[in-house]
Amino acid sequence: MPERPGGKGGSKEGSDQAGPPRRLGDDETIDYISNKDVVKLTEAEVVRQRIAKVLVHQYGINPDDMVRDYGLQVPNAETGRTSRRRASIAIFEHGKPKSLQTLKRIVVTKARPKGSRTVTKIRTYAQADAQLAELRELMLAAGPSCTLGMWTDDKDLYFVERKDTRFEPEFHPLPNWPSGDAEEFDATRDASSLAEMRHADEYMLRFAFRRCHNFIHGNEGLPKDAAFWQFLYVLFAKIHDERLVRENGRTPRFRVGIEDLDPEGHTGSPAVAARIKELFEEVRKFYADQLLFDHRDELTLSSAALTFITGELAPFNLYATPIDAKGVAYQELVGDNLRGDRGQYFTPTGAVRLMVDILDPKEHETVFDPCCGTGGFLRETLNHLLDQWKPKNGTFTSQQYAQILPPLRRKLADYARGHIFGADFDPFLRRATAMSVMMLTDVAGNAFQMDSIAFPDGHLPGNEEARKVPEIQLGNVDVLMTNPPFGADIPFSEAAVLGKYRARARKWGVAWSYSREKDGTLKPSTVPASAVAPEQLFVQRAIEWVKPGGRIGIVLPNGILSNPGPSDEAARRLILQECWVMASIELPVETFIVEANVNILTTLLFLRRKTEQEKQEEGMYGAADYPVFMAVAEKVGVDRRGNPVLVRSPEGDVITEEYEETEVLRIGQREVLRTFKRQRPIVDNDLPKIAEEYHEFVKRHAHEFPWKART
Repeated sequence: MPERPGGKGGSKEGSDQAGPPRRLGDDETIDYISNKDVVKLTEAEVVRQRIAKVLVHQYGINPDDMVRDYGLQVPNAETGRTSRRRASIAIFEHGKPKSLQTLKRIVVTKARPKGSRTVTKIRTYAQADAQLAELRELMLAAGPSCTLGMWTDDKDLYFVERKDTRFEPEFHPLPNWPSGDAEEFDATRDASSLAEMRHADEYMLRFAFRRCHNFIHGNEGLPKDAAFWQFLYVLFAKIHDERLVRENGRTPRFRVGIEDLDPEGHTGSPAVAARIKELFEEVRKFYADQLLFDHRDELTLSSAALTFITGELAPFNLYATPIDAKGVAYQELVGDNLRGDRGQYFTPTGAVRLMVDILDPKEHETVFDPCCGTGGFLRETLNHLLDQWKPKNGTFTSQQYAQILPPLRRKLADYARGHIFGADFDPFLRRATAMSVMMLTDVAGNAFQMDSIAFPDGHLPGNEEARKVPEIQLGNVDVLMTNPPFGADIPFSEAAVLGKYRARARKWGVAWSYSREKDGTLKPSTVPASAVAPEQLFVQRAIEWVKPGGRIGIVLPNGILSNPGPSDEAARRLILQECWVMASIELPVETFIVEANVNILTTLLFLRRKTEQEKQEEGMYGAADYPVFMAVAEKVGVDRRGNPVLVRSPEGDVITEEYEETEVLRIGQREVLRTFKRQRPIVDNDLPKIAEEYHEFVKRHAHEFPWKART
C-alpha cells in the first residue's frame, strides 16, 4: 500500500502549528510543494526543490497534485520479496484522490555529483541505463496509470515513457514531457512548429545551456572558452531560425526530426549538422555589415555535438521565453566560462543593478559602455526600461503573454538599435555583448571592437566604424556606465595618445606629471607622464565622452579616490573641476571575489558633468557647497566563498518572510492563474537598500543640488 508522505527527509510541519512560524535553521527551507513543511536542505533536496518549481512554471503542474517522498512497494524479481522505495515527487491526476490508480508521473531526483563543475561528460540515455533502473522499478510498482518518468541529478536529465504491451511493459526515452495534465508528447510537432514550442523556465534554460556547453567541453576536446564560443555560434543559429520562421514563414531547420535519427542507434545526424551549419553561414552574412564575424569564425562541432545541442534547444521558443529568464541563463554561462580568463573582471550583477538604478537611464537617452565586456550594463539598462514599460501585474497565461510580448520586444529592440552602445578591445567579448543584447531584444545592438582609450584614433576596425556614429562621439553621450581595466601593472604608454589627453584637459589632466611643493601643495610639472594607469585615463575619457549635464557611473579601485600620491590627487581634482559628485558607494571585497575572482576594494562613483555656465559661475563665486550621497556596503548577500548570507535574529536563527507568488497552471488543457503564499529566507544584501536610500536622499535634497537649481 502507498504511504503518506513525511517522516524520512527530516520534514516538519510548519505553518499549521499554533503560534508564529518557527525560525529556520541554517540548513532548512520551506518545501516548495507543500508550502508549509520545513525540510532539511541537503544536496538532493536542493535539486528536488528546483525541479518542483520547474514542474509548476514550465509544465504547468498544480503543486496540489504533487506529493513529496511518495512510498511504493517495489517487488524484487529475484527474491520475490518487496521493499519500500520512495519517489522523490509523485504527480497525480488533477482533482482526484491520490492513489495508485491516479498516479500519472514519477520524478526521481539525486544530489548533484561531487566535483561536477569539472566533470563534463554528458551521457546518453543508454549510458545512464543502470541509474534509470530505479525510475523504471518505481513506475512498474505504480502500475499502468503511471506512464511518464523523469530522472535528474542536476547535471543529466532524462525523460521516460512507459508503453504497455502484450508482454512486459516497455520504456522509451522521450525528448521532453507534455505540459499540464496531458499524457502525450509529440516530438515531431514539438520540434518543427513554433506554436508547439514552449517558453523556457529560467532553471531549465540554464540547465539546457549548461548541458550543451558541457557536452562540447567534455566530448569535443575544446577548452571552456572555446566551447563557449562554439555554443554561441549555435545559439545565433537558433535565434536566426526562429526569426525566419516567425517573420518569413520558413520551414524550421533547427530541429531533430524522426527522419534524422539513425535506425542503428548511432549518435549524431549529418543532416542535422548540415542544417545548423547552413543556418550559421546565413547568420554570418546577416551580420556582415556589422563585422560581427570574420573568416576565423567557423562552426567546427561534430555531427554528434550539433545533434545533441539541437535536441536540447529545439523544444524551446526563445523568442517567447521571458526576457529575464534568457538574460539570467546567458549571463550564468558567460560568468562560468569567461570569468577572468583573459584578465577581464566582469562587474558583479548586484553592482550593475545598483549603478543602473541610480543613473536611471530614460528611453530617449543614449547609454554607452566603452569597456562593455559581456554587456552587463547594457543588458541591465534594457531590463530597467522593460520593468518600467511592462504591465505591473506580472503573471500572465501564455495567451496573454503572446499578446503582451511582441510590442514590448519591438519597443525594446528599437531602443537597443538607437540608444544602446558598447565597445571592447576584445573581439570575442564584443560578440558576447551582441548576443547578450540579442537574447533580450532579438537584435544585435551596437557593439564595436574598439580601443576606447585611443578613440577616436586607434587601429582596431571598430574605431573607424564608431567614428561614423554621432551618438557616441566625444561630448555626445547621455549616460556612460563602465568598469574599466585598472592596475599599476598595465600602464598605458603610447605617447601620441597621451599627448592628445594633455591637449584636451584644461587643468589637472591625467597625462601630466605632478609633484608637491614643500608645503604639500600639488604642483603640475611641465614634464609629460610617460605611462599612466588605465583607470586614470578612463576617468578623463569618461568625462570627455558625456555631454554637459550627462551622467557617469564608473567602477574605480579605492586607491584612486584615497591614495595621497600626486597623480591620484590630480585625477580627483580633475573630477571636481569637471563634474558634480552625485554619489559614492564603497563595495566590500566579497562583491568581486565571488563573481570575478579578484580581491579588491572598489567604489562606484556617480558623476554629472558640469556645463560651461556652471563652471564659469564656480570660477566667479567659488566652489558650490552641496550634499553628496555616500554609503559603504558591508554585505552583498554572499560571503567570500559564494555562500548566501541571510538575515538572522539576535539568537542567530534565519529570519523568513512571507510573500505571494502567482503562477500559471495548466489544468484540463487550459491555463489558469493561482496565487500561493510562500516563505523564503531574507538575503542580507545592502545594495538594494542603498538604492532605496539614494532615492530618498534625492527627494529630500534635490533642491540643494547645483544642477537641479538651474533646471
